[in-house]
Amino acid sequence: MTTSSGDDLLYELMRSPRLAILREKIDFALGEEQRQREHFIETVREDQKAEFINGEVVVQSPAKYQHTTTVTHLLTLLHAFVSARGLGVAGTEKMLVSLSRNDYEPDMCYFSESKAALFTGDQMRFPAPDLVVEVLSPSTEHTDRTIKFEDYAAHGVGEYWIIDPETESVEQYALAGERYELAMKSRSGQLTSVVVPGFEIPVRAIFDKDENLKTLKALLN
Repeated sequence: MTTSSGDDLLYELMRSPRLAILREKIDFALGEEQRQREHFIETVREDQKAEFINGEVVVQSPAKYQHTTTVTHLLTLLHAFVSARGLGVAGTEKMLVSLSRNDYEPDMCYFSESKAALFTGDQMRFPAPDLVVEVLSPSTEHTDRTIKFEDYAAHGVGEYWIIDPETESVEQYALAGERYELAMKSRSGQLTSVVVPGFEIPVRAIFDKDENLKTLKALLN
């Protein structure tokens, strides 16, 4: 059986004679970070797309048209399908997902019916979703493929899609244990969700207006 990188790191720390000293430093650093995180939560504005990542506040610049169009196309399909079947909630980027250390505003996310049933009308922070979708941009690609990739998997997000509007391609990752495995990477064909029961769409429906409308009609029939 192979171990995860987290297990490897823990093993090395446990073998270090400096473990107790390192713990004190880590506890202090995390305490400072938590105070900064609380300040972020108290001061972040609704008109901002801002995230708290590893102790830093990251404010995103306005997105390109192809980015927003891609998000709109997919959200339209996912929201219509989930709502029509009472499968939970399809959320937009303004749903702040709070994990154990970081706070993210994914481009899109899905919460199962059991999770969504616990939400309240004035809720502003949300638990780990079942599906997260990030649409790449030059300023976010590195984070989407590294920190978020690891963090979502560590917190049990069952499925992660990375969409590239430049190449009009989709990468679908499914959680296997504590890590993601690539289920599909394509610019065409059918995309079938692992965690949203019955949700299957053509990849082209995410990028092409006519295909999007055709797929929407099919999903609602």
